[in-house]
Amino acid sequence: MNSTAQLRAPYADALRSHAGRGWLRLNVPGHAADTATTSPLVRAFGADVPLLDFPPLLDGIDLGTDTPMDEALALAAAAWGARRTWFLTNGASQGNQIASLVAPALGRTLVVQRSVHSSVIDGLVLSGLEAAFVHPSVDTEQGIAHGVTAADLAGTLARHPDAAAAYVVSPSYFGAVADIRALADVAHAAGVPLIVDEAWGAHFGFHPDLPGGALAQGADLVTSSTHKLAGSLTQSAMLHLAHGPFAEVLEPLVERAHRLVQSTSASALLLASLDLARRTLVSGREAIGASVGAADKIRGVIRALGRFAVVSDGFGRFPDIVAADPLRIAIDTRVGGIPGHEARRRLSRDHRIMVEVATDSAVVAVVGAGAFPDADRFVEALHSLPSPLGGATDEPLRLSLPRPGPTRLTAREAFMSPTRLVPAAEAVGLVSADTLAAYPPGIPNVLPGEVVTAETVRFLQRTAAAPGGHVRGAADPGVTRLRVVG
Repeated sequence: MNSTAQLRAPYADALRSHAGRGWLRLNVPGHAADTATTSPLVRAFGADVPLLDFPPLLDGIDLGTDTPMDEALALAAAAWGARRTWFLTNGASQGNQIASLVAPALGRTLVVQRSVHSSVIDGLVLSGLEAAFVHPSVDTEQGIAHGVTAADLAGTLARHPDAAAAYVVSPSYFGAVADIRALADVAHAAGVPLIVDEAWGAHFGFHPDLPGGALAQGADLVTSSTHKLAGSLTQSAMLHLAHGPFAEVLEPLVERAHRLVQSTSASALLLASLDLARRTLVSGREAIGASVGAADKIRGVIRALGRFAVVSDGFGRFPDIVAADPLRIAIDTRVGGIPGHEARRRLSRDHRIMVEVATDSAVVAVVGAGAFPDADRFVEALHSLPSPLGGATDEPLRLSLPRPGPTRLTAREAFMSPTRLVPAAEAVGLVSADTLAAYPPGIPNVLPGEVVTAETVRFLQRTAAAPGGHVRGAADPGVTRLRVVG
């Protein structure tokens, strides 16, 4: 598909044209595109939102043959180098669930990086597959998980000849990029496809200063959270199928699974935003370069001032990391005398600056591909933060990631079993029925079917007690009770 075609946004343009035809709307959605100034939607969002909010099955737009939607999907596939692309309206989580649902047709066991997003575990609950976990490298100083090595993946695959697929994450929440080429070679040598949760790398490959995308490195099925750094609306994402040895088998399976989990009332607004985001990425090389420049400036000033540290500067110590996403700015705040959670709270409250996530040790700021933030404002606010711990220390307190307990049941068996809520202390040694994850990033700390450990309980309760802390899947905000099997 030629580059001129990539400058079009066929679905978004057709939707806007359709909205301008003066419809009397006696169908859903119930707001009927009422553009009167008394409409609460118009007062809150302007007239364009209700006007463009059409349900699916619009004749000649997404219904029929050779529609603008068909063209938009083909353009997206060409832009990312895919054989086929699906638009998603429930985030990359939906893509991970689809990937998990197709795997049982390929084998009995999904070989999974242990630090996958919780939506992959949700997919295991839906599919009923057994899982064999490959443990990532862990930065014990920062308390963060990175990726897996090709050797570790090969070892786990060798122990599971019934493997359906290998499932890895790249980049990590902190921007660590795995060696996808080596991982794909290992998976293919074992006769299975490589599935990559590239939720945080939808922008990869669109500028020479960015790492290459997973599809170009040999991945077979890639989840892409386009809304994260690639500019579409929140909750919109894509799923890409590669040209490769597993394409013929995977394509009909993915199509059926997509139909199973995609809403029958998919938002036209979200779908149009994906079309527009693709066009912007393809045509926005100069803007993306400016975004990388802004992020580089922030890291450079932080290094020069010396109070805080840049987490990615230590990536070279880990054999699984081959590159770093330059649009992710992970900052070790504890060396500057303030925990990450407290830094995030004060940046928000005192400076009206939002960062993506905080851990006990760090904050992570992200720069969207094509965005150009006020670098000086962020750096000044960061360095104006007080030091409630009494200033920098050579050995700052760290909250280490807990080691997972042993697995006793599959995720589906545990989820579907009779359960009971017990005080957290009594849950130690019992089998969890839920996925519990410090969120964000949403990497599960305990899975359905795993034994709950005292270490995990302490970690989750301390996370929940931190400013802005949240544990996804917890029965109560303080994680005082846990749901266990039995």
